[in-house]
Amino acid sequence: MHIRADRDALADAFGRANRGAGVRTALPILQCVLCQTEEGRLNITGSDTEVTIRTWANVEVMEEGSFVVPGRVMTEAIKRMPDGAVSLRSLDGEIELSGNGPAFQIRPLSLEDYPNLPEADLTGAVDLDGDALQEALSQVLVATSRDASRPILTGVLIEESEEGLRLVATDSYRLAIRDIPSVGIKKPALIPARGLRELSRTVADGQMKVAVHDREVVFASELGSLHIRLVEGTFPNYRQLIPNNYPIRIEMEKDHLLEAVGRASVVADEHIPVRLKVTADGVEMSVVRTDLGGEKEMLPAEVTGEVEDLTIAFNSRYLQEGVSAIQSGRVCIEIKESLRPSVIKPPDGDDFLYMLMPVRF
Repeated sequence: MHIRADRDALADAFGRANRGAGVRTALPILQCVLCQTEEGRLNITGSDTEVTIRTWANVEVMEEGSFVVPGRVMTEAIKRMPDGAVSLRSLDGEIELSGNGPAFQIRPLSLEDYPNLPEADLTGAVDLDGDALQEALSQVLVATSRDASRPILTGVLIEESEEGLRLVATDSYRLAIRDIPSVGIKKPALIPARGLRELSRTVADGQMKVAVHDREVVFASELGSLHIRLVEGTFPNYRQLIPNNYPIRIEMEKDHLLEAVGRASVVADEHIPVRLKVTADGVEMSVVRTDLGGEKEMLPAEVTGEVEDLTIAFNSRYLQEGVSAIQSGRVCIEIKESLRPSVIKPPDGDDFLYMLMPVRF
């Protein structure tokens, strides 16, 4: 095989594909990417068998062929080549990367050892706005769990809703729900967060297709395709967790609240919560550590409902991530009781909801 391509375009394609390759796998072949020439382009595939990324780069093909090389090494080597055109070719049992002086020789692995991966199956795929999908994912992914012992909570549930498509995530301490209107995906699926986080870094584009199958979901665009194996199991019945009404409503500037939580976080940690004392005049935020000190400040807010100096406490990181997920300039916090879940959402609109469990103090 022998090809020539622009360095930056080739490095970008290898970088996208390599995000699908295994990092902690014991099989060296899964740390590699498969490269195949086809009709004036180089197709590049990276996979750890759970997540598969197929992408491509426009190249000048002097000789057709295919090879398997370590993804990280090849990506970094291309990035460090001089600006301009680079070439890849098979030479004396190695893959030579050269251009404007420097040359790398990288030993390939056996093509026969690379897993036989299915092509992208877009049967029943629906079209959707890639930007809207990425925005929605950024709002719910923060609520997924990273505890591998509870795989059900490490994914995002996608299902049909009255508005169109609903995305749901929970780690049992918080719950995030985001609706995307006018998207007709009928089949529910539980998609690992790890794969969804790769979408914006790999094949996300302005217009995309999504196909849900029994064992995997496929996202496709002009940049390539992302295949993610689904999580098996039943997602918690999240609807029964949401209270029907909240007697106390707080509305304030999002940036002011984030800045205050940031200051409180200097003292707070995972086990020391931030306290919100709600009064008719606003919200007093405080944090106290007997071994270190504390911080206190008053935040202006519009408070409605029956307020009798209620105090509620939250994990500072969970609170900050929920407020950050709000897309508007103001944020609304709805509270039922000091030990019942509260809801963070935009003041106007019901397309996003972030429910947060309080902490005892």
